[in-house]
Amino acid sequence: MGMVQKPEVKELKNGAKCWEHAFDTFKVKVYVPKGHPLQDVFNFGFAAPYYLVFEETEKTMEQAIAYAEEKGLARMAARYSSSVVFVSPVCAGGWDGAPDSIFADVVANSRIAQYHKDGMVLSRDRFTGAWGECFIRGAIFRTCLFGTGKAADYLARHLMKTVQGQYLWGPGEITPVGMVLEKMNTMPKPERPDMPIVSIGNSEEVNAALKAGCRDVLVQEKADYEKAAGFLGRYKRWCGQLEEEPCMEKEGMVEEVDAVSVPVSSDNLGDDKEKSVHDIAYLAYYQKGLMEGKKVPLMLAFHGGGDSCYYIAHVSGWWRVAKRHGFLLVAVENHLNSTATEMMAFIEDMKKKYPIDEKRIYASGFSMGGCKSWDLYQEYPDVFAGLAPMSATFEVGLNVYGKPAPKAINETVPVPVFYAGGEITPLPELPFQAEKCRERMEYVFRVNKVKTPYNVRFEEKENWENKIFGIHGDKTVVYHDDSRNADLTVHYFESEDGVWRTAFGSISGQGHECREHTCETAWQFLKQFTR
Repeated sequence: MGMVQKPEVKELKNGAKCWEHAFDTFKVKVYVPKGHPLQDVFNFGFAAPYYLVFEETEKTMEQAIAYAEEKGLARMAARYSSSVVFVSPVCAGGWDGAPDSIFADVVANSRIAQYHKDGMVLSRDRFTGAWGECFIRGAIFRTCLFGTGKAADYLARHLMKTVQGQYLWGPGEITPVGMVLEKMNTMPKPERPDMPIVSIGNSEEVNAALKAGCRDVLVQEKADYEKAAGFLGRYKRWCGQLEEEPCMEKEGMVEEVDAVSVPVSSDNLGDDKEKSVHDIAYLAYYQKGLMEGKKVPLMLAFHGGGDSCYYIAHVSGWWRVAKRHGFLLVAVENHLNSTATEMMAFIEDMKKKYPIDEKRIYASGFSMGGCKSWDLYQEYPDVFAGLAPMSATFEVGLNVYGKPAPKAINETVPVPVFYAGGEITPLPELPFQAEKCRERMEYVFRVNKVKTPYNVRFEEKENWENKIFGIHGDKTVVYHDDSRNADLTVHYFESEDGVWRTAFGSISGQGHECREHTCETAWQFLKQFTR
């Protein structure tokens, strides 16, 4: 899947971009209005509705652009530095003869990832730097479909039900979030009650059928696409489940997107390694009034490879943990383009902007973000009151680029650590899954001066007393996650000075993911420590 060659991109006088491409079963025209000033360093795509306009009759590019502007879709897309994608079938007979797979084909050719430009995602191997195929940029868990006439009939026939296809990590459910159906000619038969629908200019019979089959239906006699897009844009469909996105204003939370400039360190192997200074973007969350007259704890959060800080803040639930417990959450964007040393300069900038309690600075990360957290443990242990790496590690002594750390790694400064990984993950996260995970645990025991010796050997894991970690904790607690019907089993270990600063946990039934329940448990552990 994907485009082997990057399509020709045209730049318009208003700063917008446009391009088109023909795939096997469909064609697209993509209009990318001018977006946020930080769109080149901040990936807004994870929060952006994916506007897919199924054209009743194929338009020229000029007609498509005029349509997007007239209907207000361009303005809505610009808010998220996103695009409007027009879809038409390549077969004869238009939508009447179109295969039912077109939406699934569009999704299979769509991505949200780190490298993006002009409404396209550019695939790149993180370790070799080699560029691969291009994809339409769009969050496949936020698909909002628009159709008029025969295009609306096609959507109603084929997509008002559970749809399977290529999801984020492989085959899975790709059911659309919702649809705008205008001037339909056929009677809809919805099979998904949880699919929000905007009905425009349809008969009373059609509206009655929609209301009978769907719980959330907005009826418009006269088209207001901007309102319709806002109606659907409240939702995402995560792993098949429709979820309404929280309104930060109503939640009493402040959400801030910004960036700071820091010197590029000599060990930077990211995209900006040739620069002397570069920008690091971030997403901050905190309660309204939290910082009035007092200093507050800081939690840095690092997303997984190819993800965005929106992912680590929202999907993992860290923003809700911050709301419950009153700390400043700063999710760092594209942290693989920065180093542990640069994070020290980043923290200094955060101190200038926010009243941060220097004794209560913490960090956590998922997957490659977990590896970044281990970099901080190895290179700058004196800075942090506690760290919560999750679901990943490189070999001890290697950094997030898989290269030797640029300085002697920490061997003497204990740092409170909460680590957790999935028990059924396809990637190595826990000691029974890979030698490097066992080695990491042994290293933490050594640095944190844990009383209990960690003398287990990977090749003897069949005989381990604890089948996941090799040994049982000095104290073991099982925390049940009702939302996922899973158990987080945490083994706590006491250090020689009597402090219980080391915790290793595993989550039953969890693959490679980061859950709010784990983040909440991590914070409950970390908050007791100060530097």
